[in-house]
Amino acid sequence: MRGRLSLVALTTAALLMLILTVAFNTVARHRLEREADDELRTRAAAVATTVDSRGPTAHVLETANDRLLDSNAWIYTGHRLLESPPSVSPTGVLTRTAGTLTAAGGRRCATVDGHDPVRLCAEPLPGHGAPATVVTALDLSPYRSSAETLLLGSFALDALMLACTYALTRLAVGRALRPVRTMTDQATQWSAVASGERFAGTGRPAELAALGSSLDALLDRIRAVLRHERQLTGELSHELRTPLSRIVAELDWWGSRPRTEAETRATHEVVAEAAHSMRTICDTLLQEAREGVPTAPGTAGVLPVLHHLAAAVDSPARVRVDVAAADGQPLAAGVRPELLERIVSPLLANAVRYARTTVTLTARRDADGIRLEVADDGPGVPESFAGLLFQPGKRAEPGDGHGGAGLGLPLARRLARSAGGEVSHDPGHAPGACFVVHLPAG
Repeated sequence: MRGRLSLVALTTAALLMLILTVAFNTVARHRLEREADDELRTRAAAVATTVDSRGPTAHVLETANDRLLDSNAWIYTGHRLLESPPSVSPTGVLTRTAGTLTAAGGRRCATVDGHDPVRLCAEPLPGHGAPATVVTALDLSPYRSSAETLLLGSFALDALMLACTYALTRLAVGRALRPVRTMTDQATQWSAVASGERFAGTGRPAELAALGSSLDALLDRIRAVLRHERQLTGELSHELRTPLSRIVAELDWWGSRPRTEAETRATHEVVAEAAHSMRTICDTLLQEAREGVPTAPGTAGVLPVLHHLAAAVDSPARVRVDVAAADGQPLAAGVRPELLERIVSPLLANAVRYARTTVTLTARRDADGIRLEVADDGPGVPESFAGLLFQPGKRAEPGDGHGGAGLGLPLARRLARSAGGEVSHDPGHAPGACFVVHLPAG
């Protein structure tokens, strides 16, 4: 860009200087020609003092100005030549040109080009006697030499000005683009590490401030994408951990000693079910993660899904999982069964992890749709941690010996909201903890 801008500036300056140089030298040539004509008329006036035209015939007087006749001056009475310069041939081109100017009458000038260009001007003498005309000549070589010197000087000055223009333009454009290059390098570095640094509020010019705002918006989007990718990766690993653990446990149990055909078939069924569950988890989370694509509508029987989750959950022997319908009526939620499983599964896993003896899954219909409650009789949620429950990566007691990355509750809430529902914590439940899922009715 710096080279292109410098070239544009150089081309523009060259055209402008060319026009100015031509105009200036044209004016200078006309000025020099006018000065030569003035000099010729001055000489003609001096020669006129040696001519007496008061009588019927003009004649040349013998005066102290006779030397002027040796300075390329011709004197005519009518069309007859009275005097001519001794150094000029009477039949030469200069004499013929002088005669032509005299014959044409009036004040006229002409230029005889050649090795040494000569300017001639005819000046009629005033008076009421015999008509007389003085023609004077002037060598134009000094004047044209001055014009050529002026032209060469103009070209040299133009070349110097163009060189300075190009150098200064490159320097100015380079200095102007240096902050842009710096901002580009900073944006590249900040985007690579998802830095929180931004360009706004740094006192830059208006154009660079607008560029900084655009780069800030781009960096914010990149950071959001990276954060979304990390969140999706964490959620996938969180959800896939349970079926993967079942596969590993079944394979370890199956390989610990020889098994019967029935036991092998049962192991295969467990592994196949866990693999199917993993595929369902991936499909559900990836579909929900596609930006701008809403969750596909569907209908799920609530109680069958809850019974399936209760039977599949890996719970300690001391913990019992109960499923109940508050009104005893079949309930249907307006979401797909796979999505309903992914919403309730993290809540159930947490409840089983912290329950002392019982986890209760309750479903009922209310004015807003379907209400699901996942309650346990464990220690409950610390009051100081209640505001951080649904923040990704937050755990009340990271060193409590339980595995987990603090992603289950945020995932459950995000999936519920994608279907038009909500997941919340009921602080009034005691003892233990209770999480409430609201979903549209199917």
